[in-house]
This record gives sequence, structure tokens and C-alpha cells, in this order.
Amino acid sequence: MASPSGSGTSSGSSGLMNSGGSSEEDLQQLMDQRKRKRMISNRESARRSRMRKQKHLDDLMAQVSQLRKENNQIITSINVTTQQYLNVEAENSVLRAQVAELCHRLQSLNEIIDFLNANHGGLGLENDQPPPPPYNHHFNVESAGEIAGGAGFMMNHIPWNHHQLYHHHQPAALMAASADILHY
Repeated sequence: MASPSGSGTSSGSSGLMNSGGSSEEDLQQLMDQRKRKRMISNRESARRSRMRKQKHLDDLMAQVSQLRKENNQIITSINVTTQQYLNVEAENSVLRAQVAELCHRLQSLNEIIDFLNANHGGLGLENDQPPPPPYNHHFNVESAGEIAGGAGFMMNHIPWNHHQLYHHHQPAALMAASADILHY
């Protein structure tokens, strides 16, 4: 009886050894399988990361392109605005010169009015004609801007009979000064 139990023991321990070797192989296969899964997972994660980086780079390049386009539009707008400013500045310079000239002419006309008021007899009127009423209207520099609007305004607001200015006995300087008004 001892023999069968001895042989049972030896066959049981060899069965144990056999199953221990098999579980070591299974463990190794399990570790290899996990390692392969990790490698596949890492490769997939790296691929997704590269795709995200590429998408981010593409987005940045598109943004750079859009910003360059907007920058060019702003530069063009600045150039157009600068040109408009220069045109307006040149026009203002011309208008300032015209205002100065009109102020000078206005001063000359006021001097003529003063002269005419002082010398009613110098108009060459016939003896049977009554002298004109005194000229009592003086223009000032503040009204020069209104005068710059056109000679029609000035001629409509001068309180004298225009036939008196063009009388054939008046000095040539008076007629020349009056004709200069019509230039503007």
C-alpha cells in the first residue's frame, strides 16, 4: 500500500511541476500580449498626438495667412487715408490763400467805400442829379468766409447802385478794384 501512495505522490508532484511550467508559459504569453497591446496603444497615441500637432500647425498657418491679409488691407486703407489727408491739406492751403486774398480785397473795398463817403462830389455827377446817399456798409473779415462763397453774394449785399460804380468819370483804379471782385 505504501507503494501506490508513493507512486501517487510522485505522479502528483510531476503533474504539479508540469502545471507550473505551463503557467509560467501562460504568464509569459500574457506579459507578451500586454506588451504588444501597450506598444499598439502607444503607437496609436503617438499617431493621434502627431495628428493634433499637425492640425494645430495647419490652424496657425491659416491664422498667419489671414492676419497677413488683414494687415495688407489695413496698410492699403492707411495709404488711401493718407492720400486723402494730403489732398484735403492741399485744398485747405489753397482755400487759406484765397481767404487771405479775399480779406485783402475786402480791405481795399472798404477803403474805397471810405473814400467815396468822404468825397461825394468826386463821382462826376451832373449838377441836376442829387448826390447818392452815403455808403454806410462796411464788410469785415468775419464775413470773408461768406464772401468766399461766390461773387454773387457780395454783389447782392453791397448797398449801392451798381450804375454809380461804372460811371464814366470814375477813376480807373476804382473800376479795376470792382472788376477784381468778379474774379472769384
